[in-house]
Amino acid sequence: MSTETPTPRNWKRDVKVGLAAFGFGAAMFGAAFAAVPLYDMFCRVTGFGGRTMVAERPADRVIDHKVDIRFDANIASGLPWRFQAEAPRQAVRAGETHQMTYKVTNTSNQPVTALASYNVTPLATGRYFNKLQCFCFTEQTLEPGETREFTVVYFVDPAIIDDQEARSANTITLSYTFFRQNSPPRPLAQQSSSVRSN
Repeated sequence: MSTETPTPRNWKRDVKVGLAAFGFGAAMFGAAFAAVPLYDMFCRVTGFGGRTMVAERPADRVIDHKVDIRFDANIASGLPWRFQAEAPRQAVRAGETHQMTYKVTNTSNQPVTALASYNVTPLATGRYFNKLQCFCFTEQTLEPGETREFTVVYFVDPAIIDDQEARSANTITLSYTFFRQNSPPRPLAQQSSSVRSN
């Protein structure tokens, strides 16, 4: 029969391990929320994933490097809008400032709010496509049957000529997609009148 005494439990060690596990779990939980904005910030700074750059002023030079800019307009499923660019493409020289107007129509019989996201392909050209003015990432509400025009003002950075992969792209596609957002709240007067009519 064994007469060994059980080893006393090390409570301090257990508490340390528990706190470490809790801290790790909390860090992972926080990282999950931070991942999207951090990735978005990374893409905006580097042009990674076809994200364009936002410029505060036009390019300081124009070079004889020609690029065909193609404009792609898309509507996500469930959005009753018609969306198209004024022209399908523009031929530009790197450094020149150009603009393109898009026309959007709400084809439904009720107000609809949507927001446009974008990307650029080939992905390597994203960091050289600079926007001076854009309608993306801003909620737009169109009344029933309303048509509105949105403009993007842009230039291709002349530095594209120094990037072997990006400069070989003869065509750059700027692609916008509108996604439906939650319906805006109705004014109180409309809400009260609908309650009385029920």
